[in-house]
Amino acid sequence: MACAYIIVDMKISDPEQYKQYMAVAPAAVKAHGGEYLVRGGVHEVLEGGWQPARIAMLRFPSLAAAKTFYDAELYRAARAKRAGATEFFNMVVVEGVPAPGV
Repeated sequence: MACAYIIVDMKISDPEQYKQYMAVAPAAVKAHGGEYLVRGGVHEVLEGGWQPARIAMLRFPSLAAAKTFYDAELYRAARAKRAGATEFFNMVVVEGVPAPGV
């Protein structure tokens, strides 16, 4: 089975309010088997015109698990805490390739 990745490009406009989101979002991620691979950090555009502000990347055991996470009550509550804390918050989910030998 292929894992799935959620990739986020965001621009935080209210860091204090965003801390409320980050206080609850990791538990929602973990509850659905997800893990953070990237949360901010230095990044560099290598090609193209995309100029991301802040990148986050999460891995889930499957596309279904990632979608269940997004729709779950725990993450809906986290999203409510994030409302108004970002100038933009773009999120995509993409299915990865199957593990070798699968």
